[in-house]
Amino acid sequence: MNNNQLAFLLARITLGINFFLHGLVRIPKLVNFANGVTKGFEDTLLPLILVKPMAYGIPIVEIILGILLTLGISSRKTLTATAVFIIILISGSAFKEDWGAINVQMLYALFVFFLIKNLSQEVWTIGSKINQTNKPQ
Repeated sequence: MNNNQLAFLLARITLGINFFLHGLVRIPKLVNFANGVTKGFEDTLLPLILVKPMAYGIPIVEIILGILLTLGISSRKTLTATAVFIIILISGSAFKEDWGAINVQMLYALFVFFLIKNLSQEVWTIGSKINQTNKPQ
């Protein structure tokens, strides 16, 4: 494994663990989390009927993306889904005019874009192990 591959591997796992734990710690307090998120959008243009289901879905999406990223399952699709998720979060933060949150979310976006740009450096994935076992001898 060369330095670029090692950097990619560690970056992918770091992002995956981050997303996974973000979601995991919210699950035991999901109702309070969703209510807090919804309350934060009361004075915005977004209809609360759209915000509430999104608030419940955020931790679940974070857990799923975290697992997929950590294990390297369908990384291109997973990273694309992660980018879309971050775009949605940035849009919500913009409606709230929470520019501080957007700054942090932009760092996540850059992290994801870095990983997508360097997918050719990917090693040690569940997908690569499956492909190796399915190759004809």
